[in-house]
This record gives sequence, C-alpha cells and structure tokens, in this order.
Amino acid sequence: MQTIKKVVLAYSGGLDTSIIIRWLIETYHCEVIAACVNLGSKEGGAASFKDIEKKALATGAKKCFIVDGRKDFAENFIFPALKSRATYESKYLLATSLARPLIAKEIVRIAKEVKADALSHGATGKGNDQVRFEIGFRTLMPGVKIIAPWREWDIHSREDAIRYAQKYNIPIPVTKDKPYSSDANMWHISYEGGILENLEKPYPEEMFQMTVSPEKAPVKATKIEIEFKHGVPVSLNGKKMDAVSLILELNKIGGQNGVGRIDIVENRLVGMKSRGVYECPAATILYQAHRELETITLDRETFHFKDSLSLKIGELIYYGLWFTTLRRSLSAFIDETQKFVSGKITMELYKGNIKIVSRNSPHSLYWEKLSTFGYSGEEIYDHKDSEGFIKLFGLPHTVESLLRK
Repeated sequence: MQTIKKVVLAYSGGLDTSIIIRWLIETYHCEVIAACVNLGSKEGGAASFKDIEKKALATGAKKCFIVDGRKDFAENFIFPALKSRATYESKYLLATSLARPLIAKEIVRIAKEVKADALSHGATGKGNDQVRFEIGFRTLMPGVKIIAPWREWDIHSREDAIRYAQKYNIPIPVTKDKPYSSDANMWHISYEGGILENLEKPYPEEMFQMTVSPEKAPVKATKIEIEFKHGVPVSLNGKKMDAVSLILELNKIGGQNGVGRIDIVENRLVGMKSRGVYECPAATILYQAHRELETITLDRETFHFKDSLSLKIGELIYYGLWFTTLRRSLSAFIDETQKFVSGKITMELYKGNIKIVSRNSPHSLYWEKLSTFGYSGEEIYDHKDSEGFIKLFGLPHTVESLLRK
C-alpha cells in the first residue's frame, strides 16, 4: 500500500463521508483534512455548517475547511447550464452533476494549499459521482493519488456503513428505518435508494423537504414575473436580485405551489438504470421561463440547433466532462446565442403546473403585423409567393417521384 501522509476528503457530513474519515485514519494512518463546500442546501446556514465542522473534527479530521461556494455555483455552473437549457435524457436538470466539478475544484485548491498527497471522496462504485469527482481531480491535479473507499473497503451496503458508524460512535443522519440517500444544493434535492428502488411503488410523500404536494398547494394561482438579461435571470417580480437570492426565493415560491417534482429512471454512466426523485422548483421555473423567452428572441435555425445541443451539453455535464475543451467551446457558442435573450416572462404557478401568461422582449422577433391571419398588406407578405416557395422546397421529392416512378 502506497504511503499517504495527508489526504483531503470531499466531506458532506452524510453517512458515507462521516465514516470515511475514521476509515482513512485506520487504513492509511494518515492525516485527514475534511473540506465541505456550501452550495446553498435548504439546511445550509452558518449553524449547520459549524456543526459539520465540529463533527468532522470529532470524528478524527485534523482540520475542516468550510467553503462558501454559493455565488460561484449559481453564476458559473448553474447559469451556464440554464442558458443552454442542458438536460440529461430530457428530464434531469443536472444539479448534482453541476455541483461535483465545483467541489472537485475546491478540493484541489485546498489540497495544493495544505500540500496534500492524496484526495478522497465518498462516491460509491456504482454511481456517477466517482467519475465526476475523479475526472475533475485528474484534470486539475494530474498524477494525484485518489482514494475511493467504496472500491477498497469491505463495506458493501448502507447497512454495513451504519454498523461501522455505530462501532466508532459516529453520529449519522441515516437510519435503517429511513435508508434512502439524499443530496441537496440550491438547485435541487435528490433522493435515491431504499423504497425508491422498487419501481412499482410510489415515492413516500413525507420524504420531500422543499415542495408541498400539488393536492395541498394553494387553490389560487401565484403570479410571478422573471426578467432576463442575456439569458440570465436578474429580477423577480420587479425586484433586482443576486443569483443566489433569486434561486432560493423561486425555490420557496415554487415549492409552496407544488412545482418541481421529477421522478425518473435514468441511465447511469456506469451502465445501469437507476431511479431518482428530485425536487427542483427554481430550476423547473427558470428552464421554462428561459425557453419561452428564446421562442421570441432567437431565429428559427438558431433555436432548433441550440435545442439539439441542449442534450449534448447535458450529457457532457452528466458524464463529468465539465472541464473539457468541448464543453467550454459549446458554452461559448451558447453565450453568443444569448446576446438578445433579454426580456420578461410572466407565469402563473398552480398546483404543480406552470402557465405562461405573457412574453415581452425589446429584441422580440415576433411581428404581430406579419403573423396575423388578418390583412397585413402585400408589402409585408404576399400569399402568392408561397406557391413558388412550396414548389422549390418540395422539388427534390418531386424529382425522386418522377425518376423512380
């Protein structure tokens, strides 16, 4: 076994990373530095992160860094994904996928600062996060030793992990009665495992932390107005807001109206199918608002081509390829398309649904005088021109039909 003197662990205070601190000490006899990145989870607050720091130190960490990554996450990871409307398999809005490269970046920064010779994470050997973390580590700190406990230790299940924690008196947030795993940041809360692994069973209502059931949402619709500048949301209901505040406020408003629940079976990068249930009110609202604004500000060809890129960019993010040349290049193209994506979208939220009320932009390409079914004047659109256009547009098919009989 390679001698390790100091390792920086991507620490969350959850079940896996809680026991990994002790396991690293027992297995590698090394100094462990815990690093927790605040990405705006619902329970995020100074007090809770102080508790996480205390827990890491009590578990054996030499030091625990608490990094406030909320602004960086919102502006440099979430909003680029929003501008591209990147999704994975058309439904997953990529919150965990976006968080991992940022965490990897901070872990590497801390490792260089403390002169660590190894990095570690709590991702399992079946999940996507091991890929996302390790590609980030290897890209930003080539040649570094990476320790992935789930690929080394003899712990094979959540139940084994709970028993290990109990053996060393490590407090954990997961019990055998509530074994599903969750991951939270400002863009979503995800739930996996436990009862959710049975595809024939619905998710338990009491699981949710951010949204009410649509059945219990208010009987009156909530109207909101979101303003965008160059594809980025900048105000809510006429009030200018920073990125983090706007996202958190939309989570609150959307959650109160039962908006943003997603239940999907996705194809993991490692080859298996997995069910995930997500709460993402702000993401759901902003994706729909952004799309509506693009319908009036982008020309047809750009809109269609950009739509095709959304899935590709989503795949790159999901696969952990955030720091690649291709992802950066595609994002640069997306930025070019956003020059005129400015304006206001008004929506009504009602029992889990979103209704578009109005679209407005100083750069709108919608021309009512041209689009009307009433008289628009032949100087704008002459109906007779359509005949020649249709003949030429369909010419290849006419020729094929004639020559092949």
